[in-house]
Amino acid sequence: MTDILMPKATAVWLVDNTSLTFDQIADFCGLHPLEVRGIADGEVARDIRGADPIANGQLSREQLDAAQANDAYRMVAQKSRHAELLKPVKKAPRYTPVSRRQDRPDAIAWFLRNHPEVTDAQISRLLGTTKATIDQVRNRAHWNSTNIKPVDPVTLGLSTQMELDAVVRKAADKRAKDDAKRGIVEPDGPTLEPASATGVITHEDHDLDAQVDHHDIDDGDED
Repeated sequence: MTDILMPKATAVWLVDNTSLTFDQIADFCGLHPLEVRGIADGEVARDIRGADPIANGQLSREQLDAAQANDAYRMVAQKSRHAELLKPVKKAPRYTPVSRRQDRPDAIAWFLRNHPEVTDAQISRLLGTTKATIDQVRNRAHWNSTNIKPVDPVTLGLSTQMELDAVVRKAADKRAKDDAKRGIVEPDGPTLEPASATGVITHEDHDLDAQVDHHDIDDGDED
């Protein structure tokens, strides 16, 4: 049996526009007969607008007429012509022009040096490269390692600035959440400065000054 789109909306339309029994509507829409009765009584789906299953290609007029003429007839849903439009479209792998492919190791090196929080999977998707290539650049096992120089992917034309910013922001947010789970918190205020910078005299400084003064006195006595 084909699952229909918007079963409750379809049931609303069938209740309002046909003489089908509650059992027929329930069977076609995949609902319980009591739920269909609730729709007819205005207790269920009162704010839902009816959807015509004939108009959206899920039911033929011949089937509907046959079902209205025979209470024992059970309608079979057809595959909607809109079903393909509602399927999520899988994003195709990023295509990198041949002239730009030699620049990808430079972009990978830039990520490894400047944004280690960005995962290999994110780099792969953004640059259209493979994890094997990333490992080769990371371990300096790439065939062209001696000539690889870190260059950001925007300058190389491998991504837009918006795409780069989105990847870096997403990786930074994930690292912040992971650090919070581990109890790692970045200091909010300035760190403590050394005593030499603050002018605070420590016990060691006081003892050292005393030794210097005593040495000066001894030198004076010798003169």
